[in-house]
Amino acid sequence: MIEVVKKEKIIEKIIIEEVPRCPECGSTSLKKDPARGEIYCENCGLVVEENLIDFGPEWRAFDYEQQQKRSRIGPPLTFTKHDKGLSTEIGWENKDFSGRPISPKSRFQLRRMRKWQRLMESSERSLIGALKEIHRMASVMSLPRNVQEVASLIYRKAVSKNLIWGRRKEGIAAAALYAACRQYGVPRTLNEIEEVSGVSRKIIGRYFRVLCSRLKLKLPSPSPRDYVPRFCSQLHVSRKVYLKAIEIINEVEKKGLFVGKAPAGLAATAIYIASILCGEKKTQKEISNVSGVTEVTIRSRYKEMVQELGLEIDIS
Repeated sequence: MIEVVKKEKIIEKIIIEEVPRCPECGSTSLKKDPARGEIYCENCGLVVEENLIDFGPEWRAFDYEQQQKRSRIGPPLTFTKHDKGLSTEIGWENKDFSGRPISPKSRFQLRRMRKWQRLMESSERSLIGALKEIHRMASVMSLPRNVQEVASLIYRKAVSKNLIWGRRKEGIAAAALYAACRQYGVPRTLNEIEEVSGVSRKIIGRYFRVLCSRLKLKLPSPSPRDYVPRFCSQLHVSRKVYLKAIEIINEVEKKGLFVGKAPAGLAATAIYIASILCGEKKTQKEISNVSGVTEVTIRSRYKEMVQELGLEIDIS
């Protein structure tokens, strides 16, 4: 009974704190004056906030139909569309917005407009194809929308700098997506990009360096710990293994070991060691399938890491 009362008091306290109060008299009777752009206290008259910005439209609508007619705002700009989402696609039905058939004269004009819409320069067709490829890869890899937007922007910049000339557009698109992942700290390996793009990791890596150099991209270096959560989740190991792997990586970075080595390989090895130490051993093959790191690399890093950190591991 006592616990219930305490919970009610806590809930009541939280609700009270969320209600805005007047800093002068403590009253909650605050009123907004749209004409003056102010919020004032009805109790003492103090102006609590001023110069408020009205983000609403300057017109008034009394029903939904008026609101739709008077609204002038369309969808937001997006770099994932070749026209940034500004163009309007002309439909193939010869009807107006209310569903009535249009006149023969208007029908002829629509045919001409549809024809011009189909005609576009080869560079625009190339851009459409590349942006669709970025969207496809991002969807397959379950990447967030902001990563796709930045990848599309990087590709557009590459086009404006003529970096596409003499290079595969699929490779540039894959490199742009990899760069966007790096920029937002979304850990994806070159092997993963290679798998979804069909372009070799060697070409992706070369194009990535070209983009960084010519577009002056300043991207943070990936850390092995960035890969640990995803790998552990796919391996279905406990939080104990996850924390132990992070601990091992922290120790490796503290001692300045394996500088310049692939972070995904270090993460995979740390998880392998942690799984053994925590009694939840995963095979090198299982970790290789999830991480994309070869078993040879895991074995090599394992021997080096155990020796450098002075770990005593019983793998029997």
